[in-house]
Amino acid sequence: MTTLLKSAKIVDISSPFHNQTKDILIVNGVISKIENQIVSNENYQIIKFDDLHVSTGWFDTSTSIGEPGYEERETLNHGLNVAAKSGFTSIAVNPNSNPIADNKTFVEFLINKANGSTTDVFPIGALTQKSEGLEIAELFDMQQSGAIAFGDYKKPISNDNLLKIALLYAQNFNGLILSFPKNNAIAGEGVANEGMNSTILGLKGIPSLAEELQIARDIFLLEYTGGKLHIPTISTAKSVQLIKKAKEQGLDITCSTSVHNLSLTDNELHEFDALKKVNPPLRTKEDCSALIQGVKSGVIDIITTDHDPIDIEHKKVEFSVAKDGTIGFESAFSSLNTIIDLETIQKCLSINPRKRFGVQFDSIKENNKANFSLFSPKDEYIFSEKNILSTSKNSIFLGVKLKGKVYGSYNNNKLTLAQNE
Repeated sequence: MTTLLKSAKIVDISSPFHNQTKDILIVNGVISKIENQIVSNENYQIIKFDDLHVSTGWFDTSTSIGEPGYEERETLNHGLNVAAKSGFTSIAVNPNSNPIADNKTFVEFLINKANGSTTDVFPIGALTQKSEGLEIAELFDMQQSGAIAFGDYKKPISNDNLLKIALLYAQNFNGLILSFPKNNAIAGEGVANEGMNSTILGLKGIPSLAEELQIARDIFLLEYTGGKLHIPTISTAKSVQLIKKAKEQGLDITCSTSVHNLSLTDNELHEFDALKKVNPPLRTKEDCSALIQGVKSGVIDIITTDHDPIDIEHKKVEFSVAKDGTIGFESAFSSLNTIIDLETIQKCLSINPRKRFGVQFDSIKENNKANFSLFSPKDEYIFSEKNILSTSKNSIFLGVKLKGKVYGSYNNNKLTLAQNE
């Protein structure tokens, strides 16, 4: 197939065409020409949109797909289609399926079932057997089958020695260890950020200390063991400071934050809307500001949607008993586009995650593989249920003003558009 993108502004700081508007010719999935104007052929598939921008394909490093075990929330094929329409050409799938993805059979199942999709799947294997935090899972076997990292999704490793051993063991095959930043003993039964809002609303609080204490422990362990550590979805100002200091020490540590923790605060909780219940919880305006500064300065390496479909039976209930989690594919770019520049978005959604998780990065240059996110940063709108493509509708951004539009994505010689235009 030959595809021609017309008048596309290129957003790729690693490309000689960065910030230039060009025609891009793709032949059999490879960039053939990038020129000011390319004459179209009647056999070409022509892609032309208002204010079309093209970035290197976005990679979401924390996504949950219901299959296997929770297909009522989202099947793998449907989730991949939603991701592609939302501009994501790669996703890392968390091991929170049923049963837990803690062996090579599940890793191979995900990869094989996703074969042929626009969006590539990269499984994250469970760090411990059944994600119970007791015994290390088959890390090397899972890596050999295609797992790109290891962690127990939303489950902190409370056993200090187990994390120490994991960091040491994974060095034998250059494995990346994920450690969720939460001290359960401090967090207790909390459901919201501990502070003025939780007090006013009568909700049990999760103090920032619960996150920061765990990160401090992880940094001490990493300093002792060496190895590669990634802290997913940090949410507090002091967490940024801790990781900044660890990087200055020369430790091999990275971190991510979620789109919603960057842009929403615990002021959103006054209607007790369970759609706003996430883990880590929404924090304060000061925390949001520190996270945004952390992203811009490079302390925070990666932004993730933390996409987690939850069925209505577990969301449309009392706030304190509702399951944590929000979908995030459809709203990710338009939310980030309200607070962060396009170059930083590309770094944190494409360049940095691919580098850290060892996934191929394809700059927008001739003879490279075509791996694109297609979008426009123009136009504000109120995010509503009509914008949701996922099977589950638990979006934290319902009713929020966003900016920008995703047209779709191109990868693996396939084009997936958000709408059939």
